[in-house]
Amino acid sequence: MIRPECNACRAFTDLSGVWRIAFDEDGTTDWSHGIPAESALAIAVPGSWNEQLAEAGFMNFCGAGWLETEVFLPALAPGRALSLHFGSVDYYGEVWLDGEHLGASSAPMLPFAVAVPPHFATGRRARLIVRVDAQLHPDEATQGITQATYAEERRPRDEYLPAVRFDFFPYGGINRPVLLAETPAQGLTGWRATSDLAGVTLAVEASAGAMIRATLSDDAGATLTTAPLAEGRAALRLDPPAPRLWSPDSPHLYRLDIDVLDTGGAVIDAGSQPIGLRTFAIDGARFLLNGEPITLKGFGKHEESPLHGRGLNLPQLVKDFHLLKWIGANSVRTSHYPYSEEFLDLADRFGVLVIDEVFSINLDFRRTTAATLAWHKRAVSELIARDASRTCVIAWSLANEPGYLAEPTYREASAPYWRALFAHARSLDPTRPMTHANVGYAGNDDPAFAEADFIGMNRYHGWYSNPGQIGAAVEALRRDLDAVAVHGKPVMLLEFGADALAGQHATYDQLFTEEYQERLIAAYWAEIERHPAVQGGHVWNFADFRTAQHGRRVVHNLKGVFTRTREPKMAAWALRRLWGAA
Repeated sequence: MIRPECNACRAFTDLSGVWRIAFDEDGTTDWSHGIPAESALAIAVPGSWNEQLAEAGFMNFCGAGWLETEVFLPALAPGRALSLHFGSVDYYGEVWLDGEHLGASSAPMLPFAVAVPPHFATGRRARLIVRVDAQLHPDEATQGITQATYAEERRPRDEYLPAVRFDFFPYGGINRPVLLAETPAQGLTGWRATSDLAGVTLAVEASAGAMIRATLSDDAGATLTTAPLAEGRAALRLDPPAPRLWSPDSPHLYRLDIDVLDTGGAVIDAGSQPIGLRTFAIDGARFLLNGEPITLKGFGKHEESPLHGRGLNLPQLVKDFHLLKWIGANSVRTSHYPYSEEFLDLADRFGVLVIDEVFSINLDFRRTTAATLAWHKRAVSELIARDASRTCVIAWSLANEPGYLAEPTYREASAPYWRALFAHARSLDPTRPMTHANVGYAGNDDPAFAEADFIGMNRYHGWYSNPGQIGAAVEALRRDLDAVAVHGKPVMLLEFGADALAGQHATYDQLFTEEYQERLIAAYWAEIERHPAVQGGHVWNFADFRTAQHGRRVVHNLKGVFTRTREPKMAAWALRRLWGAA
């Protein structure tokens, strides 16, 4: 799937705006031909319905919502086509035009597109209907759960409202832009661009044309090459005469243009992307960026904000990247799902390294089936297909905190699962290292470690264990790090931290105070710097975020070093000093 863009051959219309929505609370209503006026509410798209429509009673609703708008469908010249491109419909979407079913989404929290049949493209308006299902399937890579099945699925103290397996809010809605794209009916179908320190290797696929022309350009000039299409494929190499590298300190980007030429040399289709020249590799227990050792410093984040929910919020996104640079961070994990393409645009531009994570959280191996693995592979396939040409993406994370409840069968049940999943991911992208985020209850001998290229760990000594005891927490962390170092692979602390209620203070080690959060994070960072196997750490979390309702959460998870509205806590200033930005 090619991301919509505007050029001489392609164009799109952004359908963002105020749509109409109605909720199917019992799951039996069919509004594919239109929402009755008496049932309709206004809703901003992109945007989650939860906070927007809380006063109407839908703050905690995780069922089906039907969204509707009108769209103008232009008359098309011969050889042209229309499609509807959805950045993300959470968690599943189905699409109709004037009552005709056009298609459905695939992996949650990733883009999908549906073709608009030619008989619609006559220069007229049509009713666009999208059914959004915010209830995860039970055999998804993040297994769904309902309030009714909590007694079987979870311990009573773990019950959340709405029902989830994870500690963030399950926002429903059309959370990323909807674009009406016009393209050639035949032309580019995809490409993979892989950079190194000298240039770019390019593999292009097209359904029409005789030749591919590729251009790599920046303000110093352009490098151009061509290659014939053979059975719809072409391989090209572009080496600029004086290559400039991409890094967090100097995120230089080239523009890569790809043209499809017919036998007469005319351009019949075109695409483009920014790309930087860089390498990321593992050497023993070290990470190397462009051949030089690098310590990864940064955060786990979430895509969420007040009112927007998980809906794309560009002003906040820009603010976040400026804060990342202000604090001295060089990396982010897309915890715990693929982030928007707009996020990756800014990561490329700001020089932020990204560990790109598939949407798989707290996988319960008592309930995994062949279907679970198939859906997990599909999610990995679609994530890699979308992001493999991104400069900022340095690694793939295939799951977060699997081994739910540390069931005794985890090690035996999970080993073949991980072998199959990691092998599948490597078959799709052999150029990037793979990991997953291990949690303490899965143990320091997690079978996934054997498959991973580096060890990813989430540890909360000093919070969920050893609360208020920083010395004991550091000793427990050191034991964990020593235990996993025997694998001979780099170790990355993907999560660590403590909640802090902004403005709460104490002169002693007291949970929920800003001082305690600052001291615990600083103690962990000292251990990260001390341990030879550890190559970086991501604080959990960048900013406070909304969770489902639970007795241990006061509306939000407060582990952010910034508040939900991006005011710094004491820990943010401390990290700025520790990371050399002050």
